[in-house]
Amino acid sequence: MSDIEPTEDLSQILRHRREKLEEVVKRGMQPFAYNYSATSSTIAAIEGFEAAEAGGTLDEEGYSEPVQIGGRLVGWRDMGRSVFAHVEDGQGRIQLYFRNSVVGESSFEALSVLDVSDWIGAEGRMFRTRTGEVTIQVEGWILLTKSLRPLPFGKVETDAQTGERTVYGGFQDQEARYRQRYADLAVHPDVREVFRTRAKVITELRRFLDAEGFLEVETPVLQPLYGGASARPFVTHHHSLDQRMYLRIADELYLKRLVVGGFERVYEIAKDFRNEGLSRVHNPEFTMLEWYQAFSDYEDQMDLVERMLVHVLDSVVGERVIRYGDDEIPVTMPFRRIGLVSALSEAIGEDVHEMSLEDLMGKAQELGISDLEGSGRGKLIDKLFGELVEPGLIEPTFVIDHPKELSPLAKVHRDDDRLTERFEMYIGGSEIFNGFSELNDPIDQRDRFETQAALRDQGDEEAQQIDDDYIRALEYGMPPTGGVGMGVDRLVMMLTGQTSIRDVILFPILRSEE
Repeated sequence: MSDIEPTEDLSQILRHRREKLEEVVKRGMQPFAYNYSATSSTIAAIEGFEAAEAGGTLDEEGYSEPVQIGGRLVGWRDMGRSVFAHVEDGQGRIQLYFRNSVVGESSFEALSVLDVSDWIGAEGRMFRTRTGEVTIQVEGWILLTKSLRPLPFGKVETDAQTGERTVYGGFQDQEARYRQRYADLAVHPDVREVFRTRAKVITELRRFLDAEGFLEVETPVLQPLYGGASARPFVTHHHSLDQRMYLRIADELYLKRLVVGGFERVYEIAKDFRNEGLSRVHNPEFTMLEWYQAFSDYEDQMDLVERMLVHVLDSVVGERVIRYGDDEIPVTMPFRRIGLVSALSEAIGEDVHEMSLEDLMGKAQELGISDLEGSGRGKLIDKLFGELVEPGLIEPTFVIDHPKELSPLAKVHRDDDRLTERFEMYIGGSEIFNGFSELNDPIDQRDRFETQAALRDQGDEEAQQIDDDYIRALEYGMPPTGGVGMGVDRLVMMLTGQTSIRDVILFPILRSEE
């Protein structure tokens, strides 16, 4: 047994492990235990030993009090009458030392049934080896789970002089890693750390909004109408009601119904679904944070976004810097602000307001932008901005004051009726936050929905539907409200330095295995 499985046919390895399973049963051992009570994690055991060492409470031979740990075998060195192994749990790893004279002949001989990837429990006193590694001298062990398929561990070598670790081999096929995330997590501690960071980010987002007086709520995933964004939905059918249903594309319209109902500050962290292509920053199933605050506008929300991002950086990262790709991005308030139309006009060399639909379409075609069929002014402006301006938005930047055609749920700009009071906040060339002064005029809202319906009739499958119930809610009266949507996955990408959204989603959408 070694850190790397022998290079033999997988079927032979699987057959060999089944034979070992039979041997386990013959020996009267339980191959799949019901439970196990560890007294310590690997890291806590090491820390406890080091504290005892520093406090002078080890025995005369340098041994600690006994500990009991459980974990997966990730390394094995057979020395004949002794064995060194490494066990890893959810916290870290520790070395085990098996000696025939300590564990007993029968128990030592039974080690032959073990393979790397098996789960075991072990107990014994701790000591420090001649090379300085804190180690458990095993006095007893138990098989917890027999692994029937080898994990693709790489071999790790540590330079004795520098302590530098070099990893050889391992799980290299990226699609296989996504598809078998369980194996990816098992052999790559750095991947586990990404998802621990993701959990911390979500915790701090909640903590920030709770402290600001927001109430966390839940809204429907299955909806009779979809809305709140421009996207193609997933469609299903409710058999009992004999009714077409949609997986939500956004939480917005239901959250704003709650503001109408008297909840003045609400938020939801939720899965949304958009029937769109896969890309570096798109997954059809993704996590959104949306919040709405009565008696505020988009200026107030930009201030809140700044404070939220700084809070997350302080709490999770420990510094106000985002390291993403080759960029080291300082996060300093206030964030830069640019107008969408002015920035795009500068990039094109022509005033976007003065360009006709045909001019915009021609420019998009000239740039080789795809999927243009049925596009209206708003969609074309959005695509051109994404092509010409977005990649250069590295430092935190608010892109403000979007054309009305692009923002059917935002209030008309109080100083320019061609625009809306909307912002998008970009970091590292990706949009992270999207916020509005929310449209609360039911008459204007219906007109905007009807414009969207006309676009649908012209072939724009992402245009929004007319939601009569939402308009009815607005007719009861929604106070002035500011709202924001944030892509949780994209924020985690930024904070963990990942270049693909698949690297921050535990189980991303993939094509079927052939």
